[in-house]
Amino acid sequence: MTSQYDNLTTAALTALACSALSRYPAYLQGKLSLLCRSENATFLLEAAGQRYALRLHRGNYHQRADILSELRWLDALRETGIVVPQAIADREGRLVQDLPLEDGSVRHAVLFHWIEGEMPGTDVDPRAFRQLGNITARLHQQSKSWQKPADFQRIIWDHQTMVGAQSHWGDWRDAPGLKREDCGVVEQAIARVGEELALFGKDPSRYGLIHADLRLTNLLLHKGETRVIDFDDCGMGWYLHDLAAAISFVEHHPRAAEWVDNWIQGYEQVAHIDDAELALVPTLLIQRRIQLLAWVGSHAQTEMAQSLGPRWADHSVRLCHRYLETCELPIGA
Repeated sequence: MTSQYDNLTTAALTALACSALSRYPAYLQGKLSLLCRSENATFLLEAAGQRYALRLHRGNYHQRADILSELRWLDALRETGIVVPQAIADREGRLVQDLPLEDGSVRHAVLFHWIEGEMPGTDVDPRAFRQLGNITARLHQQSKSWQKPADFQRIIWDHQTMVGAQSHWGDWRDAPGLKREDCGVVEQAIARVGEELALFGKDPSRYGLIHADLRLTNLLLHKGETRVIDFDDCGMGWYLHDLAAAISFVEHHPRAAEWVDNWIQGYEQVAHIDDAELALVPTLLIQRRIQLLAWVGSHAQTEMAQSLGPRWADHSVRLCHRYLETCELPIGA
């Protein structure tokens, strides 16, 4: 089983965060407290009456050049008026810290200005998904028109890297609670997804730089403004993968279809989704759910994985059946 969860203790992570913080100017020295551990460890920094977010990257995921590329996209998005995180340079002018560990490996850290706002939850009005679709379309518009720097490099999200044997997040078969006799239907779904995506292709109008994890937990609402955080997974993928990502982990929720409808309505306020893309939505939805089976398997120690409950894998299999056997979206109860 692949484990991609950070194996450092909270004490070790906190010591690393303190080491990173020592490289910043005096006005940024303050109190660090761990906010969450998921893909990375995120710390809240309180200094001189201000708040900041320190992101400590796990090992074996992003290279330094990947993180610098993310920060350059954030700068470009900010120029279009979209509120996104802004990194802060240390005393030497560096945006990305390299923190050596005793075993010879290196961890990376970035300090960001804090972004104010309230995070909507799945119990909110479905119109929150309309706001999510709207801001996603604005991100896509910028992505399609932006001339990326020559040395720009980000993670690739395609069929193989999401659900293939060399998936970035490990093997979907490792998902807790997934029965061996159910693996066949998941394999059938993956095969059909692969065929559909091969036909759909990677034309630049359909495939490019995306957020890749733009769900409600990464949306902040503040005084009528929609703000986007956590670009850690941004990379090259199908634009409408961002719709599939919008309902990550809750595809089986009874209101999921309503959320998808509202997301599409919000997106269409800004940009058009053509018929071929709409026809691919079921494929992208089930691919994301299978990708999350892999994530849950390799991140089983995280609070997110443990909060899903014992039947989450069963629901995933049920949705695979729906994808293979009906014309309905593979979501909902």
